[in-house]
Amino acid sequence: MLVGAGNRRHGLVQVTLLVAALGALAGCAETADEGSKPDAPASASATAAGTIAKSGGSIGAAGSACELPVTFDMAEDWTAEAVDEPPSQGPVALVCEVDAKPAGHIGFLRVWTGDPGNDDARAVLEAFMADEENASKARYSTFTTGGVAGVEVEYAYQSEFDDAPKTERALAVTTPRGSVVVHLGGLDTEEHEAMLPAFELAKRTLKA
Repeated sequence: MLVGAGNRRHGLVQVTLLVAALGALAGCAETADEGSKPDAPASASATAAGTIAKSGGSIGAAGSACELPVTFDMAEDWTAEAVDEPPSQGPVALVCEVDAKPAGHIGFLRVWTGDPGNDDARAVLEAFMADEENASKARYSTFTTGGVAGVEVEYAYQSEFDDAPKTERALAVTTPRGSVVVHLGGLDTEEHEAMLPAFELAKRTLKA
């Protein structure tokens, strides 16, 4: 039985906040297209946005932690795990979570996949965003990597647990084996920007 995307987001936020709290007790970074909104959320620094993390191996191929319609490299020390009971959001379902905690960050790269169809990457991503509750100021851009054309969105997200909106990102591509959305969240905008090199690595090494 599929779990609602909103309920899963609520549960993930609670778990993330708990992890952050426990960590504290232990002492413990393309131009927007013409259809983009001008008041998009503040972007990460140019340095962070242009940095690619060191690869720690790839996922997506048969026999990897998550078998996907695409392959891409994970950042060093990040770990991937398949989702047993995938919730859906728009036309895609969550099938893989790449965890940043082993690398010292609080957040995930989440991979969503859908069946093959006639929609292009922009339509898939817009449908995904239509089901992203509490999202605003979305700014879309296009990219090409590994012979695959895709669309990326940067937006502001605010939940009931957030004092202020935080930046999140997602990208979408379509392949003969189905559509793929890769999403990067984070505990807050600072963590999101710190994990951007992992998102850039995934985008620039993505192949159908």
